[in-house]
Amino acid sequence: MGYTIGEIAETTGLSIHTLRYYENEGIMPSVKRNGSGIRIYEKTDLEVLQFICCLKETGMPVIDIKKFVNLLVQGDHTIEHRIDLLLKQKENVQSQVNQLMSYIQMLDRKVQLYKTILANKNECQE
Repeated sequence: MGYTIGEIAETTGLSIHTLRYYENEGIMPSVKRNGSGIRIYEKTDLEVLQFICCLKETGMPVIDIKKFVNLLVQGDHTIEHRIDLLLKQKENVQSQVNQLMSYIQMLDRKVQLYKTILANKNECQE
C-alpha cells in the first residue's frame, strides 16, 4: 500500500515542504513516483522518515542525518558505521539528559527554599 505526500505529512507531522526538501537534499532516500509523477511512499519510507524525525528531535545535525541515510542506502556492509553514528548521538543525548536533570535538581532546591521561606513567614504571623 502506498501513501501520498499529504498522508505522510499528516502521519509524521512534517510539512509537505519539509518532505520535498528532505528528498531534494538526499536526506530521504529516493521516493518512488507513479505514472503521473506523484510521490508514492511505502511503509519502509514511513519508517525511515519516523527515524529521521527521531534523530532530528535528539539534536543530530542534518549533515549527520544525511550521512546516516546514505549509509543505510548502501546496505548492510555499513552497519558498523551506522552503529558508530548512533552511539555518538546516544552519548550526546545522554549528556543533554544529565544536564536537564541537574536543572531539575536546581529548580527543586529553589522551590524547597521558597516553601521554607513561606512556612517560616506564616509561622511568624501566627
